[in-house]
Amino acid sequence: MIHDPELETLERERLHELQVERLRAVAHYAYERIGLYRERFEDAGVSPDQIRSLDDLRRLPFTRKSDLRDSYPFGMFAVPREDIARIHGSSGTTGKPTVVGYTCADVELFAEVNARCLAMAGAEPGMMLHNAHGYGLFTGGLGVHYGGERLGLAVVPVSGGMTERQLLLITDFRPDVLACTPSYALTLAQALRERGVGPDEISLRHAVVGGEPWSETMRAEIDGGLGVRACNLYGLSEVIGPGVACECTEERAGSHVNEDHFLPEVVDPESGEQLPEGEVGVLVFTALTKQALPLVRYWTGDLASLSSEPCSCGRTLVRMSAIRGRTDDMLIIRGVNVFPTQVEAVLGRFSELAPHYQLAIGREGTLDTVEVRAELTEDSFRSVGSELPSAGASEPGHPLHALSARVSGLIKDSIGCSMTVAVVAPGSLPRSEGGKLSRVIDDRPRAEA
Repeated sequence: MIHDPELETLERERLHELQVERLRAVAHYAYERIGLYRERFEDAGVSPDQIRSLDDLRRLPFTRKSDLRDSYPFGMFAVPREDIARIHGSSGTTGKPTVVGYTCADVELFAEVNARCLAMAGAEPGMMLHNAHGYGLFTGGLGVHYGGERLGLAVVPVSGGMTERQLLLITDFRPDVLACTPSYALTLAQALRERGVGPDEISLRHAVVGGEPWSETMRAEIDGGLGVRACNLYGLSEVIGPGVACECTEERAGSHVNEDHFLPEVVDPESGEQLPEGEVGVLVFTALTKQALPLVRYWTGDLASLSSEPCSCGRTLVRMSAIRGRTDDMLIIRGVNVFPTQVEAVLGRFSELAPHYQLAIGREGTLDTVEVRAELTEDSFRSVGSELPSAGASEPGHPLHALSARVSGLIKDSIGCSMTVAVVAPGSLPRSEGGKLSRVIDDRPRAEA
């Protein structure tokens, strides 16, 4: 089904007219209400009155995540604090979240675009949605939740974790739709298989998965293991959260962008020049209808391409390809955004550790694993009085086992992601030889193109 056929099947020419109308409005709105945009527009010699077509978009400056960090917490809001109805946040490199605000109208928009996406993925009114996305500052849980209610689904707000309870509710409540990260969908499929429960014995028929990269191989395992048609859900907290785009269950060949609300571009990573359809570059979004945080030309760092080729589902909304990678060093571990500098900041709080570390990322079964290798200072190493065990300080009873546990606990509390910590001898880890030093060893299977 199509949730909003009037807008989701709008002729491309009429859609462009609507986009220009909304682009001009948001340019004026941002210029008048946000000091950063007023300054950026004036520096670029651009007046909002000069925006008369989509081609004029390229005259406007980019907004980057650093702008949101620098304005922490509310400096980018376009409305007074008392007009904010909800606040979400995503991971920041310094431990502080990137803050996003919503007015009551923004919350309604959030529900509407997620309702569209759930319908794209095959959900229909009267179905039951098992929502295993995390609730809280993370936008995933509440975004999908309100979208499900807007579409007319019965929502089970399970949140993440507690796999045994998840299996119990899936078995007993018999939901039709599952929402979670792709890696957790595989975990559920494996857990069911270990219990001898086949996909034909459960009720799930649709899965809306997102929050981390995944491949066609993973899709096949999710489909087969849960008896569903899994569709990718795309979003960014800064733009609105989930609901920016979603695959349709008919083709599952690119995600339809809700481009009457989120105007997409693909630009060259180096020059910033707009690229034609089909070419891979950095995705850039302008939020056309948001009130609290109307981002203009937001540089996502995600690499993808766009296509407006007709789709058998009947939607005329442009489709974005699967994300091919990122232009920055952000890691996505089990759906959590992690920057190496966040780990570095935690390690710096321990006097026993030197400023040399390495992250080793792997995969056990369906879940990502991270081992933090941290060097001891010379003084701390001498105080141990014996050689470190081959597995670092992870063995119970070793003098440094408690240190590893404390570091691991603070990483979990600060970043929200579980990591093991191996304490190693001074000089064990690579040093820079004049070029950039890679602190990350990522041995996870590569996503298929």
